[in-house]
Amino acid sequence: MLGVTYFLGLILAAFGLVYALPIGCSLVNGDGLWPKFLLCATLTVLTGLLLSAATFRHRRELKPRDGFMLVTLGWVLLPVSATLPLLMSMPGLTFTRALFEAMSGLTTTGSTVLTGLDFLAPSLNFWRESLTWVGGLTGIVVAMGVMPLLGVGGMQLYKAEAPGPVKDERLEPRITEAVRSVWLVYVLLTVAGIAGLRLSGMSWFDAFCHTFSAVSLGGFSTHDAGIGYFNSAAVEAVLMALMLAASLNFTRHFVALRRLTLKPYSNDPEFKAMAALLVVSIAFIAAMLAAEGVYPTFNMALRYAAFNVISMATTTGWVSTGHVSFSAWPVFAPIWMLFLSGIVCSTGTSGGGIKMFRTLVLVRQAGRELKMLVHPSAVAPVRIGGRPIPERAADAVLAFIFLYFMAVALLLFAMLLTGMDFDSAFRIVVASINNTACGLPGQGGWNLHALNAVQIWICTVAMLFGRLEIFSLIVLFTRTFWRK
Repeated sequence: MLGVTYFLGLILAAFGLVYALPIGCSLVNGDGLWPKFLLCATLTVLTGLLLSAATFRHRRELKPRDGFMLVTLGWVLLPVSATLPLLMSMPGLTFTRALFEAMSGLTTTGSTVLTGLDFLAPSLNFWRESLTWVGGLTGIVVAMGVMPLLGVGGMQLYKAEAPGPVKDERLEPRITEAVRSVWLVYVLLTVAGIAGLRLSGMSWFDAFCHTFSAVSLGGFSTHDAGIGYFNSAAVEAVLMALMLAASLNFTRHFVALRRLTLKPYSNDPEFKAMAALLVVSIAFIAAMLAAEGVYPTFNMALRYAAFNVISMATTTGWVSTGHVSFSAWPVFAPIWMLFLSGIVCSTGTSGGGIKMFRTLVLVRQAGRELKMLVHPSAVAPVRIGGRPIPERAADAVLAFIFLYFMAVALLLFAMLLTGMDFDSAFRIVVASINNTACGLPGQGGWNLHALNAVQIWICTVAMLFGRLEIFSLIVLFTRTFWRK
């Protein structure tokens, strides 16, 4: 535990450097909040350094077993630290709501309990968006460099796809290689997004903020109306491109960029399945919207269907419906999009949910069982992209999916105990555990400010479950983990 604490201190100290972003924004916009951000940065860095100094003599090389503790405590500690600027700058904001907002940002969920975002100090909005950007980068690094080594939910299959020679079982080289490969792609995607949104008519401030949310699949906005505030097809097109790119395995991006070829995508079974599912979903929902007269033309229905399906499916969670209320859409559409949020994103991304790889394993496993019923003696290994899936990995995927649905059920029952109606509770719980933005249905937006403190805590736990892929959190409460 002390060895893990040493690294937690380093992570906290490094997180303190992120405050440079809102400090710069405050100085540029002149909102006067930079001294508070500077104080928060100082407290965060000093606390981290003190933790590391106090446990320096206990430092050691981290093993996969330590990874569960490090990842879980890290994703608890950083949101707590990130509440400081919100609490210091927003009188009346409770710790519960501040923690929810910080957790939502760092887990790239994108739900919010704040209102009046259009009038919020620019540096506070920029802090929220910075949390999603940093959380997205951290999530991808963990997904590529830690989860495969820990074997969470069958992700051990991706050990071989580390972007670099990682021949031992230590965490440090794995994380280092993941950071090197992700950082380049992530920054390039961010720069391209900022330029694209600025050219599409956004201000520099909004372009930075919404790019941060798009490349991280975060879904925060600087406006209460979200992307609907801009009502721009050009803005929506740029954001769709960013969200699609960010929902693909970043290892594929890195290899494609290094070799200057699109072959890594054409060989990716997750990409093929995701593309097919999105195209069919967009076409069907657009046809439904046009047929029911929600929009006057098919082209308009296609525009809003494409943006909302991609936004929800990639777990970003933005909503843009033009001058039509989202409640006017057929009930099938939002529920289907919520379902997509659980399966569409690839591994090696900051997206939430079950992920496309596990979905493919489940589908192929079901097909194999059907075949074995007819031909009991047949040898029919489960294959994904031509690669056989070991029984151990397939079992891990099945266990993950079981725990996923059990977590949804338990959180849903907890939410129902607070008095919330089933429809709202179901949507909010599923969205939160999938790390996608959601709000109360039929209340003119996707904001959770109407929730009480207990309901907010349930959502906060659900977001943490989703980001830690359930296993990483639950394993800490087992006897096996603590047994020497």
